[in-house]
Amino acid sequence: MSGKQESTEFAMRLFSPSPGSRLLCRYPATTILLLVGSALMLVAQLQPSYEVYALRYATLPGFPVSELVAGANPNRKIDIAMMIWLVRGNGRNILVDSGFYHERFFKDWEVKDFTKPSETLSRVGLKPEDITDVIITHMHWDHADGMDLFPNARIWIQKDELEYYAGEAWQAKETHGGIDADDLLTAVKLNTEGRLGLVQGDTREIIPGITCYIGGKHTYQSQYVGVRTKAGTVVLASDNVYLYENLERHAPIGETLDAGSNLRAQDRMKQIASRPGLIVPGHDPAVFDKFPSSTPGVAKIE
Repeated sequence: MSGKQESTEFAMRLFSPSPGSRLLCRYPATTILLLVGSALMLVAQLQPSYEVYALRYATLPGFPVSELVAGANPNRKIDIAMMIWLVRGNGRNILVDSGFYHERFFKDWEVKDFTKPSETLSRVGLKPEDITDVIITHMHWDHADGMDLFPNARIWIQKDELEYYAGEAWQAKETHGGIDADDLLTAVKLNTEGRLGLVQGDTREIIPGITCYIGGKHTYQSQYVGVRTKAGTVVLASDNVYLYENLERHAPIGETLDAGSNLRAQDRMKQIASRPGLIVPGHDPAVFDKFPSSTPGVAKIE
């Protein structure tokens, strides 16, 4: 058989209706669309879906807004909310960030209305032992210090973030600001115990329905988290977006290693989140106004 004959025969097979397609042709298009729609709805129902809560554990009063929003009036101050985020569902209780609690930090910062991060879980009926995973968005002390409060949790962090701050960052004085040496030792110890998960770069679904994205250079390799919920995809920005004002003004955060990278991360968050209101900034007290709750210090993101 010639090559031309083979090509003609292949084309005839390719475009000939299959038994299944001939069966479908017996039904009107509206029926087929209903069947396809039902199938898609079933697939969506089978996808993991979570509930997301912001839990406030402290306040840092009188914080300069110019350190949060680039270009802001240096005389403006705000009482920033210190938060962790609970992601609950599908047999898991996941925290995004762990807060801080060690006494050494209270010597350097004025802290008000403090509750140990692990104790905020009681507001939603959980105990520290119930936490299955903790995703650390970056190694700054106020986000990573509490990672040892949850004895049954697997800790997740970007591989490059941990490697940099456990090594090269300490070769110069100006490259490890906000990083606590004891927190790094805790992370290394957790790794030796087999409890540390290393996130290998961008767009990594580390748990079904939970995806980590490379952030906007708040630290060497900060990350933020996308969560599938019934309301759509929620983006937990952590310090890659400090305040809603960053998003509204399209202004980079005040503390970043690369302002352009931070703005690109913000733009991407707007694409990932199902709607802009589902992007949750890292320290904005307005989160608790936008998502009011009868339980103080708790906001359900929906």
